[in-house]
Formats: sequence, C-alpha cells, structure tokens
Amino acid sequence: MAYLTYVIDHYDDLPSTIVFLHAHRSGFLMAWHVDAPLHDNVAAMRMLQLDFVQQNGYVNLRCNWNPGCKEAHRYNAHITEQVWWDVFESTSTPPLNTSSPYQTESYNQRYLRKPDQVGAACCAQFAVSRAQVYSRPRDDYIKFRQWIIDTELNDASSGRVMEFLWHVIFGMDAVYCPDEELCYCQVYGQC
Repeated sequence: MAYLTYVIDHYDDLPSTIVFLHAHRSGFLMAWHVDAPLHDNVAAMRMLQLDFVQQNGYVNLRCNWNPGCKEAHRYNAHITEQVWWDVFESTSTPPLNTSSPYQTESYNQRYLRKPDQVGAACCAQFAVSRAQVYSRPRDDYIKFRQWIIDTELNDASSGRVMEFLWHVIFGMDAVYCPDEELCYCQVYGQC
C-alpha cells in the first residue's frame, strides 16, 4: 500500500530512481532477506548500481533465489487465475508475459492470461526507474491500490500477491529470476 501510494502521490515528480525497501539494519534474524553484508539495507543502498537500474528499468534487490525463484516456488498458489484477473482487469497496459493475448467476450478487453509460472526472488524490495514507472499511467497504480483495499484476502495474503507481482507490474517477464552471480554483479557491483 505504501509503495503504490508513493507512486500515485508523486507520479508527476518522481526521482529518476525509486527504491522500495524495508528499513532493515537488524542482521540475519530480522533481515535474512537482505542480501547485503550483515543483512543491512544501508549497505545495500550504498552498493546499488544506479546505472544498471536505469538500463534495466527494474531490479529486485534480492539476488538469492530462495525463496521465490526455485522451480517449485514458481507455481505460486497466491497468484490464481482470479487474482490475476482482479489485479490486472481494466489496466491500460497489460502485464508482459509469454502468454498469448486474447479477447474476453464479457468485457471485450484485451489482456494477457495468467502464465503457468510466476516467480521472483522474495520479499518485495526493488528499485525501479522513473521511465519504467511511467510505462503505466497513474490510473493503473490507483487500480492496483484499490484492489488491495477491496480484496477479501487478508493482509498477509494480499501482501504475498503483491510480493510476487511487482516485477510484472513494472514490465518484467512473469518469471524474473536473473542468474544469482550476474545479479550480484549488475545490481551491487559484486563481480
């Protein structure tokens, strides 16, 4: 909710790079999902390769594939056909994935089917370029936020849905799992 509200409220004056993260400086027990030394997001932000964020448009701040990118995790129980439809219905920019577009008879709206697999390294921490945010109109972000408000899913479940859809919302393939070694090099300069 906070991420979407920021995008909506600042849509016309976004910085060139936006980073959405958890305020972790707590070490492994509290911040096991932060890949930086000592699991400290301050260190992660100091190492973040802004040029790569601009070039790629979107980067997950977690390179470690577990959880989220392992083959077994890609058959994501949180992203059902109904959830996919509810989240992306009526957005002006259909999500990018490898499915074939088709028309729905009831809405006569073109959209892309939910792919068989949806995967990304866990934990909803990422950087995105302003240009990538602008690949969707503000109304799409308003619609995504309204889904969070209106869904009957509890907060934990709706949060899990968003965790595994951020990369899709920002234009990446449904399975966005860059090679771990390459990711550490490109995202953090740890080559």
